Amino acid sequence: MAADTSTADAGQAPDPVSGPSRHGFQDADAVLPQYHIEAQTSLVERPLRSLKYGEAFAVLDSYGDIGVLPGPEGLYFQDTRYLSRLHFTIEDQRPLLLSSVMQDDNGALSVDMTTPDIRIDAHDETTIPRELIAIERTKFLFKGACYDRIGLRNYDSRHWKLRIGVTFDADFRDLFEVRGMDRPQRGKRSVQVASESEVQFRYVGLDEVVRTTSLHFGPKPAQIEPGKVSFEVSLPPGGRASLFIRTVFESHRAFTSAPAAEKVGEDAAAGLSHAAGSSATARHPKGLAEGVIFARAYRDSRRDLRQLTAGITTIISSNDQFNEAACRATADLYMLASRTPEGIYPFAGIPWYSTVFGRDGIITAMMALWIDPNFGKGVLRYLASTQAKAVDPAADAQPGKVLHETRRGEMAMLGEVPFRHYYGTIDGTPLFVMLAWEYYAVTGDRATIERIWPDLELALEWMNTYGDRDGDGFVEYARDTDKGLENQGWKDSHDSIFHTDGNLAKGPIALCEVQGYVYAAKNGMAKLAKLLGHADLADRLKREARDLRENFDKAFWCEAIGTYALALDGEKRQCAVRSSNAGHALFTGIALPERAASVAANLLSKDGFNGWGVRTIARGEARYNPMSYHNGSIWPHDNAMVAMGLARYDLKPEASRIFEGMFDTALYQEQKRLPELFCGFMRRHQRGPVSYPVACSPQAWAAAAPFAFLAACMGLELQHDRNRIRLRNPTLPAFLDGVSIFNLKLGESRVDLRVQRYGDDVTVNVLRRTGDAQVSVVK
Repeated sequence: MAADTSTADAGQAPDPVSGPSRHGFQDADAVLPQYHIEAQTSLVERPLRSLKYGEAFAVLDSYGDIGVLPGPEGLYFQDTRYLSRLHFTIEDQRPLLLSSVMQDDNGALSVDMTTPDIRIDAHDETTIPRELIAIERTKFLFKGACYDRIGLRNYDSRHWKLRIGVTFDADFRDLFEVRGMDRPQRGKRSVQVASESEVQFRYVGLDEVVRTTSLHFGPKPAQIEPGKVSFEVSLPPGGRASLFIRTVFESHRAFTSAPAAEKVGEDAAAGLSHAAGSSATARHPKGLAEGVIFARAYRDSRRDLRQLTAGITTIISSNDQFNEAACRATADLYMLASRTPEGIYPFAGIPWYSTVFGRDGIITAMMALWIDPNFGKGVLRYLASTQAKAVDPAADAQPGKVLHETRRGEMAMLGEVPFRHYYGTIDGTPLFVMLAWEYYAVTGDRATIERIWPDLELALEWMNTYGDRDGDGFVEYARDTDKGLENQGWKDSHDSIFHTDGNLAKGPIALCEVQGYVYAAKNGMAKLAKLLGHADLADRLKREARDLRENFDKAFWCEAIGTYALALDGEKRQCAVRSSNAGHALFTGIALPERAASVAANLLSKDGFNGWGVRTIARGEARYNPMSYHNGSIWPHDNAMVAMGLARYDLKPEASRIFEGMFDTALYQEQKRLPELFCGFMRRHQRGPVSYPVACSPQAWAAAAPFAFLAACMGLELQHDRNRIRLRNPTLPAFLDGVSIFNLKLGESRVDLRVQRYGDDVTVNVLRRTGDAQVSVVK
């Protein structure tokens, strides 16, 4: 066991001499792991703003600028930074920031600024006192361009002439370079003034892809240079003026006369929609004023977002702060949603993971099924269309395996990182099958299940063959390429799977939660098989699931720690470590009923639960570090899955306790947005949770977590086969007196519900119903 960590848990950095070397851990700890995100600057040291549309996203500072200080800020498209600097000044000074807010639906960033004290002429000491000129900035992304309007208004009684400057640059760095990886060679970059109002950057990559960034300015600048423009603005008393910057980004193959066609071909190969991220739709008729272009794009972007969110289930509670958190979570889900030919897919998170991740998409869709089952449909169809069909060791791929992630940047295209189409995940495939049943149970969408049935069968075959490397009935992993991920569960840090003495487990490794996913997948697949008339397959899968549950308990239950072991190593030795992974055994139902109370007590103990949430690894374990990525930190999605598991075994007070901790966490976050993760230090009086320095925010499965917590506590079950909405032993946490749910969908039925708490009791009322779905409450 680890030495006393009470000093570190008080919020201080651990003593360096008490680190891994003191415990005799492997020397690998001293070497930075592959694909490590360098943290020379923290994402939480200053507020950042995020925009996203399709495959493009922007990370901006509070002013709406890019790259004024070092960091990950930029305008990105297909894992490449197309704009690395954009800095707005007035008379060579930065304005004073008044407010910086994302619109409620994340559709645009709105920034209010004003002029500082400005000396116009050093000779006659002419100055503009601060706060006379109001500056309003609006930025948004839409179909291949970033649109930027800077409006100025003079509130002085004097006439002022002002010089506005904008500096800019495009470094075309691959996202993995921005994350800290070095490259010995890069392509060729150039820049030119393309017209009196346009500057174009061009990069010819080593992958023979031409990437261009074109900045269009309106009105025509007074001066224009390769990295700088300036405007002369005249503002009479009460006068107004607007400046526009439209940044268009695109890519195409070099040495081809049909760039658009080539681009579409690449998108189709990756299963991503050309229209979702292409700049082709950002082109406008020549001579059209930039102000008109901005207005039309803004209007169209609003329509597009309304269309995407039409008909979803919505929530209004008695707690205004929870309503704000739920509103932000909803907006984040749909900002991260990208259209593909197979439907919408939630990209994992900004800035590091704004792309398709199999595991993340599946879990996000699971938690959001009752809000919008379209996520489930899009994820299932997309992952079916990209399922591996052959053995490819370089991609950790075998037939039937579900995609881990796909990348579009130069380094992925060249194989410098293995993530162009990478399959190194052990849990994505059983989770895929799991989602198929849960999606059908909610929607009754037989057509989708029939369409992907061959892919589900192939996934099942993978679990029983390639997934079970030694034929012992458990699914385990070992990477097939040295470039691949060492650990391939959701805790995929290089040091996340270890023994009680801190030594890293050697594979093939069978993870606790993965066996649960396989168990749930086989049970769900059995039901689908029966539905489609495959009775023999259904019976076989039921037997296999029953045997797996029995064998899992024998192999993974560890009486010494009172919970399920983290994993089994290649020699079938238990990694007898207390972890949140055991909570996933509750989530999937593989845990025996008589084990549930002990698992819950372990998770909610002072070592497991820090007051905000359940730690990934319990305090006191050998590699416990509250500041680590996976060995003592707290992840909202992980906690949501634990809470869903507790609710499954009717441990609602425990689920509510976690929900309350996560709600309190949201109150301390800017925009009440749950981050990807945060540090696992113990909760202290009158202090908020400690942030993790390079956590993504927003993150899809963190955004979906509040809906999973609420559904878990209410015991909400949508049962299409019985045409029934059921609330099993519903409860509400102390911060919610009541919750109204609008447009809850079951088949063709639509229901509005009111769930009201009276002390420890809860009542449920049907406010509106269309269709014949039944609503029942079981207590």
